[in-house]
Amino acid sequence: MRRLLCLALAGGLVLAGCEGPGSGGAGRPDGGRPAEIDGIPTGAGTHKRKLDVGTIGHREYLLHVPPAVADGKWRDGRPADPPALVVALHGGLATMGRMRELTGFDALADGKGFLAAYPDGFMTTWNAGDCCGPAKIGHVDDVGFLSRMIGELTRAGLADPRRVYVAGFSNGAGMAYRLACERPAEVAAIGVVEGALATRCDPRRPVSVMIFHGTADRSVPFDGGGRRDIDDGRPFPPVSSAVGFWRKVGGLPAPDRRVRSRVRGAECGGTGKGRGGAEVVFCRIDGGGHSWPSGAAAALWDFFAAHPRDR
Repeated sequence: MRRLLCLALAGGLVLAGCEGPGSGGAGRPDGGRPAEIDGIPTGAGTHKRKLDVGTIGHREYLLHVPPAVADGKWRDGRPADPPALVVALHGGLATMGRMRELTGFDALADGKGFLAAYPDGFMTTWNAGDCCGPAKIGHVDDVGFLSRMIGELTRAGLADPRRVYVAGFSNGAGMAYRLACERPAEVAAIGVVEGALATRCDPRRPVSVMIFHGTADRSVPFDGGGRRDIDDGRPFPPVSSAVGFWRKVGGLPAPDRRVRSRVRGAECGGTGKGRGGAEVVFCRIDGGGHSWPSGAAAALWDFFAAHPRDR
């Protein structure tokens, strides 16, 4: 019966306990891979997960497991070489499913062999500090939710704790900043697309940061401005303030080294790696608006892959 239900699923999603395409079926597939680890499905495909966070019940995320991990080498019921994890945070008034469609990280994960996770915000928003919407107004502990999600995947041995990366768009970009600010030991690098650093930030260690921002963004203006939230009329800070902040944290020079980008119209400059291997790369997109640019996912993965967390 379970097999029939699994086969009937639409949209490429796999229920917890079901095996994705190309996997060895239920139970313990060939090669030593269990169907689940601590309740987390290991088969290739995209699985919907629920995580108990206590105060507001359950939160959800999508987990994409590439065939290279599902069908790769396993030892003692764990991946022999745990893959990297990319956490992709949607923008305000969007969803985990929309972020999955928007970025194309699934296809990239299948080609490069990393896990991709797409968490769902609270009422389509994230509490990124001074923004945004219901999540901020309700003081939702999104840092705790994301930290718990990352922890369950790394503790299960499904992801390498030294290669956890967070990419975010708009409100999700602000959330990526906040996670790096408050849990820098859990995040090796972040990728920010059309977002602002609008939260208190005092990280204990440097974090590698890649920033994409369009000069024609009217929602989160390049030079600062706009409105942080419905109940907060203060302007967003300019993108230059975020670049300067993370440079200062890492003790890094100006981002004057030219960096190749896969994003059309983007001019990228990097600081080079400083202590602990941290680096800041800033990509200005002339004429770019408030959108996820084509090629951003590939560019971010290139950056992430080169910046594992220092031991």
